[in-house]
Amino acid sequence: MTKPALTYQQQLRYSRHIMLPKLDIEGQEKIWQSHALIVGLGGLGCPVAQYLAASGVGTLTLVDNDVVDATNLQRQVLYKQTDVGCLKTHAAKAQLNSLNDEIDIHTIDVFLDKKSKLDELLKNIDIVIDCSDNLTTRNVLNTACYKTKTPLVSGAAIRMEGQVACFTMQENSHCYECLSQFMSDQTQSCSESGVLSPIVGLIGSIQATEALKMLAGLPSGLSEHLLLVDGLSMEFNRFKITKNSHCATCR
Repeated sequence: MTKPALTYQQQLRYSRHIMLPKLDIEGQEKIWQSHALIVGLGGLGCPVAQYLAASGVGTLTLVDNDVVDATNLQRQVLYKQTDVGCLKTHAAKAQLNSLNDEIDIHTIDVFLDKKSKLDELLKNIDIVIDCSDNLTTRNVLNTACYKTKTPLVSGAAIRMEGQVACFTMQENSHCYECLSQFMSDQTQSCSESGVLSPIVGLIGSIQATEALKMLAGLPSGLSEHLLLVDGLSMEFNRFKITKNSHCATCR
């Protein structure tokens, strides 16, 4: 659903975006008219949701079927101690509404899998930000996004490391499975391996940056590369992603 154009007060609110020559009011209007789907409201999803809400993405759909646990509070910065035991989607929506009550927020409290009606859901989505924590979900999202030509921003983090890549999902482009076929699902979770709190904030912030650029019509610097971040050495490395002619999804 198309939203009314930005009001004068909204232009003041987002003026620091509008002042950016490459963004300007046209880019902010595109952001305001956009609908972003955030899958996973853990360490990555929290900063992604905060920055997209604060930046004026007009509609957010939040997906997570988990509840807030005390161990989440170390890094999942949307939640308060009083949220322990509550559904993450409900707690996140309350916090985001207090940050920006002008945007529309929808919640989905079920686990997304192959049986989910993702194709139907993605009809009204402009971009998907994958903040999930397992390879199976990432591949399911990738398949649906490629089928519907919905751009995808993928991120992952554990210990002191993380990665981000973006996929335009246009004809003849590569997809996440071109990359993930060389990966195995993580055998250990954050509860077993640990994760440094700011690392998920760093990776989530990069995801949010790329998502906003793509929504505003700006090119993503990670649409052809995988960015690897080593928080211990503070090294950033980029690797070219090439299309796999034998990929089960995009061949």
